[in-house]
Amino acid sequence: MEKKELLAVLRLQKSKLIGDRIAKRLISIIGSASGIFEEKTHLLQKIDGIGTLTLDSLKDTSTLEAAENELEFILSHQIEFEYFLNDSYPEYLKHCIDGPILFFKRGNFSFENRRMISIVGTRNMTSYGRDFCKELIQSLRKYDPTIVSGFAYGVDICAHKEALDCNLSTIAVMATGLSHTYPKIHKRYVSEIESKGGFISEFWHNEQPLRENFLKRNRIIAGLSQATIVIESAEKGGSLVTADIANSYNRDVFAVPGRIKDTFSKGCNNLIKNNQAIMVTQPEDVIGYLNWDIPEENLEKSIQKQLFVELDDEEQRIHDYLLENGRQLLDIIALQTEIPIHKLSSLLLGLELKGVLRPLPGKQFEVI
Repeated sequence: MEKKELLAVLRLQKSKLIGDRIAKRLISIIGSASGIFEEKTHLLQKIDGIGTLTLDSLKDTSTLEAAENELEFILSHQIEFEYFLNDSYPEYLKHCIDGPILFFKRGNFSFENRRMISIVGTRNMTSYGRDFCKELIQSLRKYDPTIVSGFAYGVDICAHKEALDCNLSTIAVMATGLSHTYPKIHKRYVSEIESKGGFISEFWHNEQPLRENFLKRNRIIAGLSQATIVIESAEKGGSLVTADIANSYNRDVFAVPGRIKDTFSKGCNNLIKNNQAIMVTQPEDVIGYLNWDIPEENLEKSIQKQLFVELDDEEQRIHDYLLENGRQLLDIIALQTEIPIHKLSSLLLGLELKGVLRPLPGKQFEVI
């Protein structure tokens, strides 16, 4: 990217009323970030969503000085970054309307691996959550996924550490600039993560760990990945925000259930109860649902329908509905067969293992 264009992109990031959605729209219409600041005011006013306050934000000269300082830091320290129009920008994140127009990265990794999983949860993880997190990642090891999390206390750092122990790539999405390590106690893991993965952040190098930054970075954790797994969560928490965002992106969300009175299982239990997450009680649930064990192009060859397979009443109802109506979305199947999604997911997995149906991208299923 040319220096002039990078400066303009940084200036857009610094403009208070210009979020990623508006910035992308402006760049798409004008043709470049630098062109936005050169365009005539009366032409900018004709663009949908650009009002007086937004224009004032674009014309604020203080953003230029700040952007120039950050640009100097980027160039002098050879900071790597990803721009949303670059081919190397993460594929999953490209499909998120509010994905960052620019983010910075440090480490040894690429975004080519399509098997990217976000693992999130409470900072006050119990032994129950820790044991499941370790078992999950150890079971995923042979599928070589990239593990994404937020480098925080609890579930986040457990996921990063277990990924390292299993020699998997892991990406930490930071709520600060990459010049900071937060929390500081996790500094001991930085070099190893950089050798087998790395760090990314949309925040400038000197950005402090502000509360709103943690909520903002959650959309990147959700957007980078094929699926998000919530290990443990209280009734309210950042991991539930991440799960909600992942659902809005139409990504798969999994949650580990716990006892109904356990504080740090309430969030997961509510996700499952409200059909906002698929219940996962063993690693195989994730592997089977994401269809990692069988490459998509070999599904028809690899799964052969058993002869004289026996189905119970609910399985037969699902089979007959799909046989009559062809491929259908998970939500539609649940509605038409009157089977709750949390129960339907288990039944669909059983039918898949029996060779009766197969899962398709986008939470669709069809009879073989």
